[in-house]
Amino acid sequence: MEKMMNTADDGRHALTQLGRQIAPPNSPEEAVLERVPAPNPDKRYMVRFTAPEFTSLCPITGQPDFAHIVLDYVPDQWIVESKSLKLFLTSFRNHGAFHEACSVQIASTLVDLLNPVWLRIGAYWYPRGGIPIDVFWQTGDAPAGVWIPAQDVPSYRGRG
Repeated sequence: MEKMMNTADDGRHALTQLGRQIAPPNSPEEAVLERVPAPNPDKRYMVRFTAPEFTSLCPITGQPDFAHIVLDYVPDQWIVESKSLKLFLTSFRNHGAFHEACSVQIASTLVDLLNPVWLRIGAYWYPRGGIPIDVFWQTGDAPAGVWIPAQDVPSYRGRG
């Protein structure tokens, strides 16, 4: 039987947001992403977070932009705490940046925090000016032996 992580060493004591009412941060720079030790650092598995209603602002017009974000990563020693990730993603609602900048900033911030074995982002942006912009980035080749399912977010097809 595998050793189960006890609550004394699972990282909960260091969390500042989980279980507390926290106001959404005003910007990604104000957001606090938190991590906890990976419960199975000796195993390779993929974690997926999906944010189908992500929003940010156009840096020129201030109009809202919408995206379906899919984050996949293979942990090493750390996993991201999901409430802090939700607050981090929410912080982009008041953030003005182009699609490419938002997408890569999200992924890069997670890489800096977690130092994962592998991470990829699929950012499927809804049309602005009639053109959808999809942004894809990953840290390198997916690790061998890990099931990495397709993101399966359909390309934008308009009303058809």
